[in-house]
Amino acid sequence: MISESDIEIKNINHLGIIAGIIDDLRIEEIINKEIRVEKGEIVTSGQIVKAIILNGLGFVSRPLYLFPQFFSDKPVEHLIGKGILAVFLEECI
Repeated sequence: MISESDIEIKNINHLGIIAGIIDDLRIEEIINKEIRVEKGEIVTSGQIVKAIILNGLGFVSRPLYLFPQFFSDKPVEHLIGKGILAVFLEECI
């Protein structure tokens, strides 16, 4: 049985819709096809671009170096892709 302490709630605001549109347009897939995914990559180029788009549409007045801070309270795995954590995005910027 799941207890209240096992549940974690995160707010995605409009970012879920934007992530869905990016998926529908296959932007991530197109970028990964052109740049190619290297063996052993945790975060692909397409996922990084997706994260940058989400950051730009959600954190407009903040500098890019605060990129990791933007994702610290977001459900990154749900928005960017399975197995992707906010800490992985910190290493990309």
